[in-house]
Amino acid sequence: MPGEAMHCWIVVLDIENFSSRPDPIQRSLRTGMYEVLRAALVRAGLPADDIVTEDRGDGVLMIVPATVSPIVLAGPFVRALDDELQQKAVVYSPAHAMRFRVALHQGLTARDGEGWSGDAVNTACRLVDAGPLREVLAAAASSRMVFVVSDGIYQAVVRHGHLSLDPAAYLPMPFRTKHGELVESWVTVPGYPAPPGLPAAAPDRSAQADPAQTGPTEAGGAQDRRPAGGSVFSIGTVQGDAFQGDKTVHIHTNGPVRP
Repeated sequence: MPGEAMHCWIVVLDIENFSSRPDPIQRSLRTGMYEVLRAALVRAGLPADDIVTEDRGDGVLMIVPATVSPIVLAGPFVRALDDELQQKAVVYSPAHAMRFRVALHQGLTARDGEGWSGDAVNTACRLVDAGPLREVLAAAASSRMVFVVSDGIYQAVVRHGHLSLDPAAYLPMPFRTKHGELVESWVTVPGYPAPPGLPAAAPDRSAQADPAQTGPTEAGGAQDRRPAGGSVFSIGTVQGDAFQGDKTVHIHTNGPVRP
């Protein structure tokens, strides 16, 4: 019934650099986006009639019933999106290039007369809008899309390595929202062994050399030192006291740096 919160899978899809295109191309991209989405739903065997889609102008919010397997959403559905985008790339001009940022989250959502709302919807939108996610897609020049999942989805679904899912192709992408909230997430780029464009941890210059915490020394080389704690990265540029950048302003990294 309207207003009653229910548990759903939440998918958010956005087109890269949509607002920078002329109006005629924006209209064409929207047509292409829905063609790709509908074809991917069919190819993945998802119940399109049971999935609610809400238009976001440059993308789509999808409310998927909890009865649908998240393995299908993170596996066959993502691959189908990538395949359909490849088909579009064959006929689209460079000015009409269409690449997606796609996020998957889960949680309680409620519907009113205007659409869907809830903290889970907000989180899914933050994932797809995250500055680091945009950087990954920009760095993956030959890719057609980037896919991010919340930490809960990664821990419960992806990391177990179900058939069609490769945990090794994901890297952690924690970030802070414009309100300072820390969001843990994991990102992958279809067709890439690991997502490019994530910032590497900066060396901890304040730490003293400790033989117990340094790596082996190669012949004629320096010791490999890695910071024990996390590092903070800023996205954007600073002009005076004003920060110029995306909604996401910091990235926190913890643990060892993965190549």
